[in-house]
Amino acid sequence: MSDKGFVEKDEIFSKVLRAGRRTYFFDVRGTKAGDYYLTITESKKFTHDDGSYHYKKHKIYLYKEDFAAFKENLEEMIDFVINEKGEEVISERHQKDFKKETFAEDNDTLEEVTTEKFTDISFDDI
Repeated sequence: MSDKGFVEKDEIFSKVLRAGRRTYFFDVRGTKAGDYYLTITESKKFTHDDGSYHYKKHKIYLYKEDFAAFKENLEEMIDFVINEKGEEVISERHQKDFKKETFAEDNDTLEEVTTEKFTDISFDDI
């Protein structure tokens, strides 16, 4: 039972967003009175050393009377993050298999530049 005093009913409309180890579920549900509300669930997979795993879930209940303010605040927060830090996910740089794709401009054609085209030089060679 939720904090609004009603039991969750079947989903009326649902969308799933898979994002790596996280999955987001967006579900429209109905109240006993026949109105709708939204639940947003984050499910994150955790794997144990023995190979077994479990999911940790967090759920937000969002009611119609809060939609406009929630949407406004969410858009403002997203715009702030993008304006301050851009769209690149900085944490990806710290993954051991990270390979950033960069391009060099050469007479109106673009060629991919990778670290494989460069020669490793040690200070002893100089």
